[in-house]
Formats: sequence, structure tokens, C-alpha cells
Amino acid sequence: MAPAGRASGAAAHRAETADGAGVQAPVKAAAPLRLTVLGATGSVGTSTLDLVGRHPGRFEVVALTANGNAERLAELAIAHRAKLAVIGEDTHYGTLRERLAGTGIRAAAGAAAIEAAAREPADCIMAAIVGAAGLRPTFAAAEQGTRVALANKECLVSAGEIFLTHLGRSGAELMPVDSEHSGAFQAIGRTAARSIEKIVLTASGGPFRTWDKERLARVSPEEALRHPNWSMGAKITIDSATLMNKGLELIEAFHLFPVAAHQLEAVVHPQSVVHCLVMLEDGSVMAQLSHPDMRTPIALALAWPERLATPVPRLDLVTLQSLTFEAPDHSRFPALKMAGETLKRGGTAPAVLNAANEVAVTAFLERRIGFLDIASTVAACLEKAEGKGLIGYADTLDGVIAADGEARRLTRTLLPG
Repeated sequence: MAPAGRASGAAAHRAETADGAGVQAPVKAAAPLRLTVLGATGSVGTSTLDLVGRHPGRFEVVALTANGNAERLAELAIAHRAKLAVIGEDTHYGTLRERLAGTGIRAAAGAAAIEAAAREPADCIMAAIVGAAGLRPTFAAAEQGTRVALANKECLVSAGEIFLTHLGRSGAELMPVDSEHSGAFQAIGRTAARSIEKIVLTASGGPFRTWDKERLARVSPEEALRHPNWSMGAKITIDSATLMNKGLELIEAFHLFPVAAHQLEAVVHPQSVVHCLVMLEDGSVMAQLSHPDMRTPIALALAWPERLATPVPRLDLVTLQSLTFEAPDHSRFPALKMAGETLKRGGTAPAVLNAANEVAVTAFLERRIGFLDIASTVAACLEKAEGKGLIGYADTLDGVIAADGEARRLTRTLLPG
């Protein structure tokens, strides 16, 4: 990944007077950055728009999309003067159109309309649609050859090589939004690939870090949704509790950075202050630290190579006093190791892993399976998919989506009822 670094603000420059005194020359205002947010009503989308609202005049909102929350989408579109609002579920189109009547904001609905929104001319597209539903829109966004701020994991987990090839063809610039990958991007800087020994991503450990298996077996969805540090959507919060989220991030890091699978590692860091550590051949360790708030990496993705002011609390290391790290317990949280093994397997195995996990997490939230059954269901799907010859190589997005669909159908056969 090599972001070209589109400057979105004017840099101040100095002019020298005849007597040598430095005076500030007038600063020419930069054109607003044209921004589209795919998944505007989710946690990343709303955090992005929170920053947009704090910097009036710096951004021009082109399009906003959401899956089913038409009323909230309309509110955001009106508040940020978007030109287009698209709802994924056709049944909510009437509500969206009604709420936007008389505003001059265009309304549309359906999967094809979301892809079309991703192709609306923009300088930056925030790709924040959760799950495999975000694959086609994010691929469409990349076709513009501008900046894709990537918060959708599936593009790299399920279709990493294909997505990077797609980016290369269009010349699009990729900026990671996950806090860990943003941290790695900053810590690596201009370091040569040959000097990187290891990239270590940190995990909070979730709300059940110290729980034994007997207690984990009784975890309720409500307990799993109470993350100790981060405010996130339901699916990613459950993934954080199982450590699957960190496993998926290791797969993403493999595609984002110039390292082999064996150079990637995860450690548990309960304070969620250090987001990534990059270990170098001279013994140095570069780390990125910040308060656990998604607005920090989002701001970087929007403004790079500049920085964008955020309201995020500043770190006070004296108050923190200590930062702790520990090895993950694979016996209690097997999803992390499973993801690492899937990365080494390659091909469509990560797509199968991701699809099976989405189905299993939904089943847990619906109380159809227990917390520990999430990982065991995913493992069973991977085993059966291998036996049925469903894990192979895909060289197109359609091939990845087909593997995703087969994995979902297979996983549903493994669930109760």
C-alpha cells in the first residue's frame, strides 16, 4: 500500500519583504474534499460525519448510503447537505423519499443504486459497509482512481489479491481505517520492507478476557455487546469478544503491508492505547498510541498527508501509569489461531472463514447458538468446505462472492433448526 497523499488543505507559505522581515502571505483556500460515505448510519459512518460536521467548508458530501435505516439516513443527508442518499432495502425507499421531499437531495434504493453511488465523482470514498455486502460497492468506488478509505474488512479478507489488483489498475489510493492498520501505516512510515521483522497488532481481549470456558459458555448477547473500550457496531463487537476480529485484521495486514504471514502477530493489550507495534531489524520498536476512538484513524484517512483536528481525548501517560500486554489464550479464544491458519491456507479459505463467521455471529445474536459455538461452527464449516472441494482459488470478484454464498449455505446447515 502506497498512499500518494492527496493534500486536502492549503499549506501556509511565507513571503520575504524587502527588509528581510518574514510576513505571512494570504493563504489560498483549498477546494472542499468531495466525500462519499458508504454505510453512513453505522459506527464508522457516523464517526466520519461527526468529523465532517466539525470542519465546515472542508468537505462536500456527495453521497450517503445505508442498508435499512431510512429515517437516520435522511437526517444525515439533510444535516450534511448531501447530493444523493441511497437506501439498500427497497422497502424503505418510500420513507427515504418522503423525508427528503423538497430538500433537493436525490433519493434512490437497491444494491445497484448503492454501487452507482460509489461511482459518483468524489475525491474520497469512505467504504464502511459491514460484511460481504460491501464488496461490490467498494470495488466500484475503487474504479474512480481516487482515495478509498477502507473500513470494510471483506475486501481484503475475502478478496485481498483481487482487490489490490483492481486498485492497481485504477491507480486508486488506499488508506486503512482500522485503528491497528492505521497505526501500522504510521509506524512503518518510510521504513524499507527489508528492515521490518514483525508487525504486532494489539487486541483489547474483549469483555471476557479473564473468563474461564465454563463462564464463556453462558455468555449472553447483551454481555458480549458491552465492549470495555470501543464503541462499535454489533457484528464487530462480537468479533472482538471472540478475537475473530483480530484474526481478520491479521489477514488484512498481510495484504496491506510488505510482510509474510509468519511476520504477523497479535497480543492482548487491555488498555487499547497502543494500536500497533512494528519491530525493526536494528532492535527498534515503532508504536502508534492514541485514545481508543475511531475518529483518530478516520481523520488520518480523510486528510493524509495532513492531520485533521479531532475532539478525541488526549493521552495522559502519567494518569495511565501502566500499559500491559499478554499472549492470547487460544484454548479459550480459538478464532484467532483459526484465522491465522486460514491465511496460510490461502485461496478462498479466508472468504469461507469470513462468511461462516458472519452467519454464526448472527445466530448467536438471535440466541440460536452459544458464544463458544461461534468458533466451533466456523471450524466445522471450514472442515466440511474442504471436504466438499469448496475451498480453492478464485481470480475474480464473482468467484469470491460465489465461495461466500456457498459457505453461508453450508454454515446454515450446521445450525440448530
